[in-house]
Amino acid sequence: MKIYTKTGDKGTTALFGGTRVPKHNLRIDSYGTVDELNSWMGLIRDQEIDSHTKKIINLIQHHLFTVGAILATPPEKETLKNGKDRLNISKISDEEITMLEKEMDTMNEELPQMTHFILPGGHPSVSYCHITRTVCRRAERIASELNDVTPIDPQVLKYLNRLSDYLFVLARKLSKDLQAEEIKWIPEKY
Repeated sequence: MKIYTKTGDKGTTALFGGTRVPKHNLRIDSYGTVDELNSWMGLIRDQEIDSHTKKIINLIQHHLFTVGAILATPPEKETLKNGKDRLNISKISDEEITMLEKEMDTMNEELPQMTHFILPGGHPSVSYCHITRTVCRRAERIASELNDVTPIDPQVLKYLNRLSDYLFVLARKLSKDLQAEEIKWIPEKY
């Protein structure tokens, strides 16, 4: 299989179902940002972190491929002529969202209570979590905008929202594990 097809040389690409759109199309931006998010998740997984977290990140990366596939499929192409779903894959369910919530709850049990906003940083692994969190928030904003134009699976928005929360808590957990200082944001008063 050749990687290059030359079909995008004029600035268009195909969605699932064959519809050609400009590469700057909102749908392309949406799943492209999820692809970027997935790459950052891989960078976190490549850090010196515990095996359980690596396993969870691996699951998340699989979920993000599902999210990307959902976003790459326009509503009018979701169902084939024979009535079956074009995407013959598991969708994002409450189970995947609950997994993120349970992971956050478990991590939070061992973290000190937050009393202030925290400045991103303290260790490269922690910083990667914060960068990934902000990419996740961008993916969520773009998916939300796409949803205003054409409805998308509401589970996608829930999942991206919960994932950004997960990444924040993971950054705090890694700060604790790596004995990195959490610097509180305390604004100066006039």
